[in-house]
Amino acid sequence: MDLRFLRGNSRAPKGHAIFIVRSSTDSRTILSTYCIVPPMPLSLTKYLPSFLAAHMPPEEMSDAASVAGMPIPPMFEEGQTLAFLERLAERREDDLCELSPIDPKDEAMRMQMAALASQEYGQLYHNSVADLMHSPGPALSASSSREERHDSGPLEEVDADELLLQSMSDRQRLAELSKLVGIVRYALEGNDKRQIQETQQRMLRITSFLPDKYRSQDLLTAALDPQPRGARLAELYLERSFKLLDEEYADIPKIEKAIRELQES
Repeated sequence: MDLRFLRGNSRAPKGHAIFIVRSSTDSRTILSTYCIVPPMPLSLTKYLPSFLAAHMPPEEMSDAASVAGMPIPPMFEEGQTLAFLERLAERREDDLCELSPIDPKDEAMRMQMAALASQEYGQLYHNSVADLMHSPGPALSASSSREERHDSGPLEEVDADELLLQSMSDRQRLAELSKLVGIVRYALEGNDKRQIQETQQRMLRITSFLPDKYRSQDLLTAALDPQPRGARLAELYLERSFKLLDEEYADIPKIEKAIRELQES
């Protein structure tokens, strides 16, 4: 299934997402649903009364039947604009994912797509947090944790830069990337390897918080290309990103054409 992240990161899903699809007959018509992945395994059959559980198939009573991702409502529904859903996802800090267009009159497909998308999103989420189960971390009791906060201030493990990047909007992240592109280009001209490495690491951290639609990895590759065309490509990728952000979609084909021409030259 083509599950594209318009907001968020497919390598680190948040566990809650707004799904959208366009009508196959009118691309301006948007259908949507919401998906949530429980932070802990949840098998609804465990909570059924015994007289109902006795009538459930064995495969549905197994741990394999646990909920991975739940669409709410259970099918794609019309009623919201894309602009509103983008603002809503930004406000709630939800992932925003788009799927392939569907026929809005096909209710069975609307339900099936919601279920399949939730299943895939749930799998992406579980893959991203699987390593937490095997990563030893500091085990603090509730009382000792409170005491440490009271006596020593914020825990040392808190990454202030990480929190700052999480709190930024996409516009702020792109603005910061624009500054860093200028810094890394200057460092490339002076062959300042230390500055190049430090700036690259900072850019990598920022791009990890940006949705795939901004093609930030391509931007990073272009910015680090010492050839003159690298600077122009980076400029084009940034321009494309801001056009997407501002929903100025009519200008994007011209930018993408310029990118292709530079890449082929």
